Amino acid sequence: MRLAELPFDVTCWRAELALDYERRGARTVLAARRHDGPLVVQKPLYPEGEEVCHGIVVHPPGGIVGGDSLAISVGLGENAHTLLTTPGAGKWYRSAGSWAHQTLDFWVADGACLEWLPQETILFEGARASLKSTVRLARGAHYIGWELVCFGRAGSGERFMHGACNLHTTVLREDKPIWLERGQIIADGKLARSKAGLGGRTVCGTMVATIDNVDRELLEGCRSVSATEGDTSVTCLPGLLVARYLGDSSEAAKQYFIAIWTLLRPVIAGRAAVEPRIWRT
Repeated sequence: MRLAELPFDVTCWRAELALDYERRGARTVLAARRHDGPLVVQKPLYPEGEEVCHGIVVHPPGGIVGGDSLAISVGLGENAHTLLTTPGAGKWYRSAGSWAHQTLDFWVADGACLEWLPQETILFEGARASLKSTVRLARGAHYIGWELVCFGRAGSGERFMHGACNLHTTVLREDKPIWLERGQIIADGKLARSKAGLGGRTVCGTMVATIDNVDRELLEGCRSVSATEGDTSVTCLPGLLVARYLGDSSEAAKQYFIAIWTLLRPVIAGRAAVEPRIWRT
């Protein structure tokens, strides 16, 4: 399988990571990897058997500043199954004016399943962050992924009063879009304050899962899940299920998404949910 090319724009500090996974017999293996700069993946893990390869994507500096760019490219061959997560929250620091960028490009072949389940993204006061994700699915491919963004460090009493965040997510099935979402959140702007937007809340998240023919029992089960704090919703679209969180607790959001994932994974991937061990450390 061709190692996926890494898309990149101008940067001050550039970090790139490209991963290719293949199914070899009963085992999903990390067949190829390439990295440049401070972005790596830890050794493959198999907490639920050989069929599913877990990986932990690590950014050793632990924080991103204005002008930095991260690019993660992941390709899955036919019938491969990979779950990727991160060891902790991503921290985006105050910028003097330059934008920081994160670009995710995923290719998932027929019969393969990719689960992208990172920990939260924390935007410090004054951060300027651009988050772009593109998922390209073959006809019989599967995908489950979420993005959880925290505006400011509420636990430290910090509010997100200056800065901005651009969010751009695209999911394609056989090169045809099934999910397109773009948004720009300006600190203390109308969208951040409006009841039609964030309503002054400091944490928002979106989970997207590809699924056909959602039965009523599964949909009602997902909609019956509630977060310990904040508002939630579940929407069923053609070939897609979308779950949302809006509140003030990243932990409540994460546990909500995990609960939805626990319901969806057996239907989408034919396997019970097995949480990455790093989530418990």
